[in-house]
Amino acid sequence: MMQVVSYGGGTDSTAMIIELLRRGEKIDWITFADTGGEKPHTYDFIKLFNDWLVDKHGVSITVLKKDSMYSSLEDNCRRKNMLPSLAYGFKSCSEKWKIQPQDKFFNNLPQAKEEWKAGRKLTKCIGYDVGEERRAKISESPKYVYRYPLIEWNMEREDCIEVIEKAGLPLPGKSACFFCPASTKKDILSLQSRYPALLQRALDMEANAELTTVKGLGRRLNWAQFIATQQGEEFGVPEQACGCYDG
Repeated sequence: MMQVVSYGGGTDSTAMIIELLRRGEKIDWITFADTGGEKPHTYDFIKLFNDWLVDKHGVSITVLKKDSMYSSLEDNCRRKNMLPSLAYGFKSCSEKWKIQPQDKFFNNLPQAKEEWKAGRKLTKCIGYDVGEERRAKISESPKYVYRYPLIEWNMEREDCIEVIEKAGLPLPGKSACFFCPASTKKDILSLQSRYPALLQRALDMEANAELTTVKGLGRRLNWAQFIATQQGEEFGVPEQACGCYDG
């Protein structure tokens, strides 16, 4: 059976790949769907991790992008005067920019076509750890069965960090679009401190959007107003988790 990994570029999915290989499991493909909006540390880590995988295990990360008239999710939002769909309570941004490019890749992959023709489904591994069982409920489809190795192995976030460190790799940091509506107040302040130019682009997107049903990027939270007040003591949590595969 063909086994593939949907890689998110964060701690959980990185640890999952390392542990799958350590346990002697075969990974046929690792795919990462790039929205064009990841933070610099994520892009840097993906390059570093890819080099490590090629050197140690002879497997690489295939980076995919959505076929679109827009160069990125950010470009899509700005040109259509809108925010990512999560700001409105939907998850089509992750569906269109993360899931669809990977599905299209495998739909056109000869090896995958052969598997399906033979009546076999692809096993897609997703890096949800223990505590994220509520997210690990993707229904089996005609082409895929979904597997959650970290949950199988009872691995928590701390275990994932240990796996990465034992492999001699730096921690990847949180992966998410810099303008993600699921960002907490702490995330927004971190973006301001670490990547002020990216924060400004997020604020420009928010200012450019035609806001009628929501207050801003945070749905009920306008990022610009929050930054202006700098009242970040109560960081809170986002209304809903991003639909992307790795946090």
